Amino acid sequence: MKIAYSGIEGAFAHIAAKQIYPNEELKAYKGFREAYCSVVSGECSAAVIPIENSFAGEVGQVTDLMFSGELEIDEVYEMHITQNLLGVPGAKISDIKKVISHPQALGQCEGYIAEHDFETEAAVNTARAAAAVAKQNDVHTAAIASLETARLYGLDVIEADINDSKDNTTRFAIFKKKEDIKKDGSEKDGFILLFTVPNIAGGLAKALTIIGDYGFNMSILRSRPMKSLAWNYYFYVEAEGDVDGEYGKEMLARLSFWCESVKIAGRYKVQRSL
Repeated sequence: MKIAYSGIEGAFAHIAAKQIYPNEELKAYKGFREAYCSVVSGECSAAVIPIENSFAGEVGQVTDLMFSGELEIDEVYEMHITQNLLGVPGAKISDIKKVISHPQALGQCEGYIAEHDFETEAAVNTARAAAAVAKQNDVHTAAIASLETARLYGLDVIEADINDSKDNTTRFAIFKKKEDIKKDGSEKDGFILLFTVPNIAGGLAKALTIIGDYGFNMSILRSRPMKSLAWNYYFYVEAEGDVDGEYGKEMLARLSFWCESVKIAGRYKVQRSL
């Protein structure tokens, strides 16, 4: 099997993919869409892609891929994230003027960055930020990234564990083609549901009532703009329960009757950690 991930060696997606698939070939892609499309094309069997961070929130581009794409989520894992300030050998905290990292990582360290009055520069991912700092070899520029990238690119750890929240967790999803997801009998007690509702008073409330009527506990609810229709939105729900059971099938039938579109984006085991 070839497993796709976004970034390069040392990126958090690479670390997650290596833990989930320790014996498989890992293949790096520039971005989330490229990793996702590698599975669609058949170049890879699965992709490990982040969907949400506990501090910075959802990864909107990936949510949009769930809505418009053909892949499904086979499992979701939580991984604790520790961000670190990395500089060229000999650099000190007093030397640093600018930090480079992925926008999500910059957001996770927003307070720390403000406290030190650092300039910021966005990178495609944290590992590329570390590689850029190593290449520039400038004591005034640092990366925010994992400890693994420090080892890979010969950087010093100027300060460890700099994220604002010490409970900093990213959720990674495994995306596969529907026909490649094996039903092995293991219990999947969570699911991701995407839907649109008619533009009438109470449209969303009616949809949520239908989900609740069948005993499904919704842990996440948010809206996302539809790219093809200005000021129109789709809704993202994560809920606990067996959506493939009798109640789940009845709920989906009622929801499909009321909603303009309904899609199960994946099934997973709740609170699965790396």
